[in-house]
Amino acid sequence: MNLSARNQFSGIVKEVKLGNVMAEVVVDIGGGHEVVAAITRASVERLGLAPGSTVMVVIKATEVLIATA
Repeated sequence: MNLSARNQFSGIVKEVKLGNVMAEVVVDIGGGHEVVAAITRASVERLGLAPGSTVMVVIKATEVLIATA
């Protein structure tokens, strides 16, 4: 699949927490880094996501915020 989004990370699903409508998916992208995505439960089921699944994390955001303490 080719996408115009530049922020793409391959990874392995580490954990899936299912709610009634939404789900939280934790993806290990290597180097000790994780990405956590909130997606619909229907999407988790449609994609067949489970721990160990190989996935591509695509980040397309209109803004990114950075803060300091």
